[in-house]
Amino acid sequence: QVQFVESGGGSVQPGGSLRLSCVAHGSFSSIYDMGWYRQAPGKQRELVAEISSSDITTYADSVKGRFTIDRDNTKNMMYLQMNNLKPEDTAVYYCFIPGISSWGQGTQVTIST
Repeated sequence: QVQFVESGGGSVQPGGSLRLSCVAHGSFSSIYDMGWYRQAPGKQRELVAEISSSDITTYADSVKGRFTIDRDNTKNMMYLQMNNLKPEDTAVYYCFIPGISSWGQGTQVTIST
């Protein structure tokens, strides 16, 4: 099973930027489609961005034009560049591969004045 360790979260003001990272441990393969998910307080976990094995990316409407997902298969890592952050981006962010990985601890992102 694959498990991710996420990092890079923090507290920033609206309009700021953060770059999240996650590293995969276990039986990781570059053929997997991978995603960043987030869960805000009192809300269900949602898919934020996804990247396929051929680097095709998709984004939730709420983050299009602000977030960029990428991956480095040589390092078993995935990244999420987040720009122009908004208070509604506040959540715990997770890396995940449906059916393949378990949920990690996530990394907290807080956007506030």
